[in-house]
Formats: sequence, C-alpha cells, structure tokens
Amino acid sequence: MSERVLVTGGAGYIGSVLTRQLLEKGYTVRVLDNLMYGGEPIIDLLNCSNFEFVKGDVRSEEDVRLAMKDVHAVAHLAAIVGDPACAQNPELAGSTNLEGSKVLYRIAEEMGVEKFVFASTCSNYGKMDDPDVFVNEESKLAPVSLYAETKVAVEQFLLSQPKSNHCKPTCLRFSTVYGLSLRPRFDLTVNEFTKELAMERELLVFGEQFWRPYCHVYDLARSVVTVIGSDASLVAFDVFNVGDTTENYQKKMIVDEIVKVLPDSKVKYVSKNEDPRDYRVSFEKINTKLGFKVMFKVPDGIKQIVKVLDDGFILNPDDNKYKNV
Repeated sequence: MSERVLVTGGAGYIGSVLTRQLLEKGYTVRVLDNLMYGGEPIIDLLNCSNFEFVKGDVRSEEDVRLAMKDVHAVAHLAAIVGDPACAQNPELAGSTNLEGSKVLYRIAEEMGVEKFVFASTCSNYGKMDDPDVFVNEESKLAPVSLYAETKVAVEQFLLSQPKSNHCKPTCLRFSTVYGLSLRPRFDLTVNEFTKELAMERELLVFGEQFWRPYCHVYDLARSVVTVIGSDASLVAFDVFNVGDTTENYQKKMIVDEIVKVLPDSKVKYVSKNEDPRDYRVSFEKINTKLGFKVMFKVPDGIKQIVKVLDDGFILNPDDNKYKNV
C-alpha cells in the first residue's frame, strides 16, 4: 500500500496541480476541500483508484478526523488566499487560516501523522528595510496584511511545537504564484498583466518599481512533493523560501517581458510611491539544502498564458470564477 498524503485545499489553484504530481509519484492522495470554488479541477481524478475525496472544512474536527485516517503526511494549502479575499471577509480568514491550521496540526499529531507541510508566503517579509539586500529565512517578518499576519501566526504556532512531537512541521514561504493550473486564476500579477495585454487592452500599472519574487504554480507544487519525499532530518521544524533568486522582478520588468511577446502592447504607468509590500528574496537555502531548482521562469509563464488565450482554451478569461474575490 502506498503512503497516503492528505492535501487540504486540493481542488484549488496550487492544490489541483500538487494532487496530480503526488499521484504521479505513486502516493495515494486524499483531498479535503469545501469546494468553495467548485470541484471541476479534480473531477477527473474521481476515476483514479489512488485518489480519495472528503468534502469538508479544516475548521471542523469531525471533517479533519475523517480525512486524517491512515495519513503519512499532510500538505496544508487550504486557506482564504490573498490580501483582497482576506480583507473582504476578515473573520472567515482568521478562523480558516489560523484556527483551522491549529485544529489540523493538533489532530495530525494525535493521529500519528509524520510530516506536516504548511503553505506559507513570502508576503511575511512585508517591506524591506534595505532595497539592495535580499531577505532570507532568518530575516525579520513584517507582515502588512491580514493574509500575511495569519500565515506568520501559523508558522509561529508550528515551529513552537515540542521537537519531540511525532508530527514534524515544515513551513514553505511561497513566492507570488503565476502560471497554468486546472483552476486558472487571472487575479495574479503575471497572469493578469498578460491577459490584459493579450486581449489588446491598455494595462494600467501602479507602482512599477516595487520588487516581488515570482514562482510558477507547477514549481510551488513540486516544492511540497520535494519536502514530503525528503529525509525528516533535512526538513523538520524548518522554513524554506520557495522560488529562484533570479526570479525577483519589479512590475515594470514583468511588463517588459510581456512586451517581448506582445510588442504592440499599450501600457500606462501610474506613479505610486507607497506599496506596503516590497521585498527581494534569496532562495539559496532550498537550493543548497534540498537541491530544489525551478523548472519554469516568468517568460515561460507569459508565453503559456498568451497561447492559452490566443488558441481559445479559455473562452471568457474575464469571468469572475477566475478570481478569488
């Protein structure tokens, strides 16, 4: 019998990609998801003998206990994701992102789960003190949104657990995600900018000078698979930024890459001197300690989005179902 991995939020943008990668690696995969955005991204997996689905909420002890039975590792992605979604419903964000994560870990420890991989965010770094210095896992955390505050709080909770616990947590601070998934999103910087220009609209860009690291959804999912497959001594009670140090971009740099593919693009820059998030991140640790390297870079993601829209894979990319809010 193959090891069973529980993926919370497995029907989501990253989760639907991760679930397939784990199945390809030979794991049995159980998804716990409340299907708030629907289940289409994983509906075909119901045909797969190594796939199991539990509809439920991470805040419900009953749902979590059902989903956690005979599980080797947990990949915890379920959350109210992003600043706008959290700002729109702060109470739901707090109870899901923080309280739900605590419930999940506590039951994982109680039921003998070995690994707990938590999807955190580089947004935890907030705003850099020195724009010429790359932040790393040891840098101070300065969250400037409710979303990041909940992620920092969960990290602190997990890393403060007794080292003697059977269930060993690992926190992965994801870069800003982009790229193709079974649950497409066009409310993410790279995807949104590319969509607007591919549809021959003028793109308004606010605060083009601010830095952020970017990572393809396929690679973020791969990082979770990497941790689950790594020796516990390498990953237990540790934190890793996920991405590539060369993939830190200012917004204008992203636009410049899109214009290489779509030279007739119309772009208007609007001066904005105050953005709460501005950070350049080093990914040396995950590269050297786990040998993790990204397969995709931002120009690859841009070309993918342009092709998907040009060829008509998605008929109405403006549909609200491709956004989290």
